[in-house]
Amino acid sequence: MKITFIGGGNMASSLIGGLVADEFNVADISVVDIDPEKRQHLSQQFGVQTFSELSAALEQVDVAAFCIKPQNFQEVAQAAAIDIKRQKPLVISIAAGIRTSDIATWLDDASAIVRAMSNTPALLRCGASGLYANARVTQAQRDQAESILRATGIVEWVQDESLMDVVTALSGSGPAYFFRIMESLTAAASQMGLPQEAAHLLTIQTALGAARMALESDDNIATLRQRVTSPGGTTEQGLKVMEENNIDQFMADILDAARKRSIELADQLGEV
Repeated sequence: MKITFIGGGNMASSLIGGLVADEFNVADISVVDIDPEKRQHLSQQFGVQTFSELSAALEQVDVAAFCIKPQNFQEVAQAAAIDIKRQKPLVISIAAGIRTSDIATWLDDASAIVRAMSNTPALLRCGASGLYANARVTQAQRDQAESILRATGIVEWVQDESLMDVVTALSGSGPAYFFRIMESLTAAASQMGLPQEAAHLLTIQTALGAARMALESDDNIATLRQRVTSPGGTTEQGLKVMEENNIDQFMADILDAARKRSIELADQLGEV
């Protein structure tokens, strides 16, 4: 499987790093980017072949992964259209908010397209990616896409493309929600007298521990919560305040606001 990454930014770098760590053949990875510093960095760090021109990078390629900013997608896709139509690779979009129908229009081609939504922890190989495949993607190509995205974390497929807006709101934007919660917990503990550094470290380690328990346990999250909530204890009192403030509706409102914005952005980008 020969892969060309169109765009050599953080996401491409994290995917390449994951593939290299999984012992993927470096000779089968190439990157095209207009920035010579990015090309030099990727070449030195991973030993991949780099290009400044799309045509040279898209010769005899099995997968073309667009790792570019959404606002630049149309221009780059149209520039790559002739080569994509000739080579017919699997097209993977890592650009947030770009629908497969718009990508197909810009490529002027009936391409096999997988739309991916990852998140920033992918840089640490702890990412969470949602994937959607259009009707032209074969099972073999689904396996190719999954193997690439799994290099940076877990992968979940959705069958309805509209659910990618939910994925964007949940895992795409989700790290920021948890960062904000950690900010609040740290600030509250500091205001109660705990030294800032201690509050910071205790907060992030607690978040890490809770996430690992949820990921590695055979029990569901509700059961894990119940196990650490002793009747009449401190945890119960803290959770009581959450319930009194309707935590479930609050989180639903957060996700819904982000989901609606994802839809708006997809509409805007598709009209460009």
